[in-house]
Amino acid sequence: MKYEFTPTGVCSKKIYIDAEDGIVNDVVFLGGCNGNLKGIGALIKGMSVEEAVDRLSGIRCGMKTTSCPDQLAKALKELL
Repeated sequence: MKYEFTPTGVCSKKIYIDAEDGIVNDVVFLGGCNGNLKGIGALIKGMSVEEAVDRLSGIRCGMKTTSCPDQLAKALKELL
């Protein structure tokens, strides 16, 4: 399943997710900190959606109440 998510409160403008049978196949961020976000996508590739949500939920960016990883967790929750 391919999914497009529009994050709020962060620098990235879109998150594109490809997941199937509860496993993350690919994640691509549009905008944001390119290298860091490519790293996050690579780290969760092959991970279960539930585990990725558990690991990424609640991460903050500086003084913000959210972050790109936290927004990715929100997008993944919508897939469940």
